[in-house]
Amino acid sequence: MILARPQLVLWCLLLTSSLALAAEPQRRSAATAITPPPAISLAVDASQAAQKMLHARLTMPVTPGPLTLLYPKWIPGEHMPSGPIADSVGLKFSAGGQTIPWRRDDVDMFTYRLTIPAGVSQLEIALDYTSPVAGEGGFSAGASTTDKLTVISWNQLLLYPAGFTADQLIYRASLKLPAGWKFGSALPQAAGQPSDTISFQPATLTTLVDSPVIAGEFFRVVPLSPAGEARPAELDVAADSAAAIDLSPEVQNRLRNLVAEAGALYGARHYRDYHFLLSLSDHVAHFGLEHHESNDSRTAERALIDDNLRRVAFGDLLPHEYTHSWNGKYRRPLGLSTPDFQQPMKGELLWVYEGLTQYFGKLLAARCGIWSADDFRDNLALLAAELSHRPGRQWRPLEDTAVAAQVLYESPLQWSSWRRGVDFYDESALIWMDVDATIRRLTNNQKSMDDFAKLFYGPPDNPPDVAPRVKPYTLDDVVSTLNQVAPNDWRKFLLDRVANVGPNAPLGGLEGSGWKLVYTETPSDLQHTRDSIEQGADLRYSLGLLLNRTGRVGDSVFFMPAYQAGIMPGMTIVAVNGRKYSADVLHDAVKAAKNNSAPIQLLVENSEYYKIYSVNYRDGDRYPHLVRDTSKPDYLGDMIKPHVASAK
Repeated sequence: MILARPQLVLWCLLLTSSLALAAEPQRRSAATAITPPPAISLAVDASQAAQKMLHARLTMPVTPGPLTLLYPKWIPGEHMPSGPIADSVGLKFSAGGQTIPWRRDDVDMFTYRLTIPAGVSQLEIALDYTSPVAGEGGFSAGASTTDKLTVISWNQLLLYPAGFTADQLIYRASLKLPAGWKFGSALPQAAGQPSDTISFQPATLTTLVDSPVIAGEFFRVVPLSPAGEARPAELDVAADSAAAIDLSPEVQNRLRNLVAEAGALYGARHYRDYHFLLSLSDHVAHFGLEHHESNDSRTAERALIDDNLRRVAFGDLLPHEYTHSWNGKYRRPLGLSTPDFQQPMKGELLWVYEGLTQYFGKLLAARCGIWSADDFRDNLALLAAELSHRPGRQWRPLEDTAVAAQVLYESPLQWSSWRRGVDFYDESALIWMDVDATIRRLTNNQKSMDDFAKLFYGPPDNPPDVAPRVKPYTLDDVVSTLNQVAPNDWRKFLLDRVANVGPNAPLGGLEGSGWKLVYTETPSDLQHTRDSIEQGADLRYSLGLLLNRTGRVGDSVFFMPAYQAGIMPGMTIVAVNGRKYSADVLHDAVKAAKNNSAPIQLLVENSEYYKIYSVNYRDGDRYPHLVRDTSKPDYLGDMIKPHVASAK
C-alpha cells in the first residue's frame, strides 16, 4: 500500500470525520479508525449489450446517517478525469422497498450524498450505463459494444463509499451475458456458477476496475505460453465476424514470441496470469488501455487477417500494452499512484510511463516478428519526420505535454503541430533510444536499456497466487538505476531533452545508433500502405499539409509553404491547378512544380467561401526514410535482434 503523505498527516487524518476524508481521500494504513464495510455486491446484466444498454445492481452494507458515494472519476491509464458519468443514468437508491432521496454535489459532479434511515443495513442501488455509439467518447468511455461483442469496464457500472482506499473495499461481481456469448477476463471466477451468470471471486475495488471483461458471439482463446507455465498468458479475442478470428499459425506464433521476448527483456512477470483482451471491430473506439493482468485493446475488424492492416493498425499495439504490465502497473510514477479514483493524478513523469513503454513496445514488435526490420525502421522514420515538423516545441517543452496530458488527450487535430499533443509518447521514445545508444557507446555495446529493464522491472516474480502489487518510483529512482548500468550525468541528459524548448526533434539516439533521417520522392512501403488505407494525403514534409480523404485540412504546419500561403486547418481543397481535387492530383502537381516556375494554385473552400491560394513550392514530394551511416556502429540493428528462439 502506498503512503501518499507523511505519517504525521496520516495520524491527523485518523482524527478527522468520514466526510472530511471524502473531501480529500488519502491512502491510509490498515490501522484506520474507520472499518471498511463488508463486501459490496455488484450484479451487471449485459444481456442488452447489442442495444448498447448495460444494467447494474449493487447491494451495499450501510449504517444509518449521512453517506457519500463516489462515481470513479480518474481512470488509471487514461491519465485524465475521464469517468463517463454523463452516460451513467437511471440512478435509484432504495432500502426495504422504500426509495431514498439523493443529491449530487454541486461542485464535484462525481459525488452523491444521501442519508440512510434508521434501521437500514443494506442499501440497494440501481443504475444503467448507455454505451456510446461509434465516434463518440474516448478510451474506454468510447463505443464499446456492437451487435456481436462488448467490453465491460467495471468502473462505469458502480459507486463506492467515500473515506476508503480502493484497496480497502471488496466487491463480489457477477455478469450476465447474451445467450451463447463467451468471455475472457483476468478476474478470477468463483466456483459453482449458474448457467446464465458468471460469478467472480471477491476482489478489491482496485483489482475489479483493473480487470475488464471482453465477450462476444465470435470469440476465441489462443494460449500464448508453454503448457505448465506458472504465469501463463493467452489471447482472448472477440470480433464482429467469424472470419476475423481465423488467425493464421504465423500470427499466433508471433504473439507467442511476444510473450517470450517480454519475459527475456524484463526477467520477471508481475502477474498471476495475463489476458490480451482484443476487440476486432470497425464500430468500437480504437485504442489500447493497460491493466496489470490484461489489456483492453481495440482495432480494425480484419487487423489480424489482412497483412497491410496488421502492419498499420495492429503493429506495436499489443507490445505497448503488454509492456505496461511492467512499466505503468508494477512500476508506476508516484504522482500516478493514487489511493482511489477521485484524487487527481499528476502526469509529470508520463514521458517515462508512456515514453519508455513506447520505446520498449516498438523494440518488442520487431523482436517478436509482428514488424519486420524494415517495418520498424520505416515506422521510426515516420515518427522522426513528424516530430521534426512540430514547431510547437519552440514554446512548449516536452515535459509540459505530460503535465497537461489531461487536456491534450482530447485536443483536436487542428493546429496540433503548433499546440503539440501527447508528444510524451513518440518523442520520449526517441529520447529513450538516445539513452540506449549512449549506454551502448559508453560500455562498448556491452550493456543497454535491456540491462536497465531487468534492474528496474525485473525479479522477483509476482507469486502466482497473490494479487499484483504496485512499486512506485520517482525520477531519482530512474536516474539511480541508469547509473547502475552506466555511470553518467543522466539527470542532466534527460532534463535537457524534456524540460527545455528548441526547434529540433531529439534525433541524437537515431544518429548515435548508426542511421540518418533523409527524405526522398518515393514513399516507404509502410507509408504507402498507410496512405492507401487512410486514403488521405500526408504532405507535411513538403507543402506542410495533412488532408483527409475529402481534401479537408486536418493540420497546416506552421511556417511551411501552405501555411505561408494562408491555408489553415478546417479549410477544404476543392481543386488543384484547375482540376478537381484528389490526393493523386495534388501529388502530381507537387511533382510538376519542380520544373515549373509558376506556383501551385489551390481552390479552397472556407466556411462556404471560395478562394484561390498560390503555394510557392518546388522541391517535389518528400517522404522520410532511414539510411545507414556506416561511420558508426549499427546499434539499431542490435536493439531489435530477437533474444529468444522463435515459436514454431
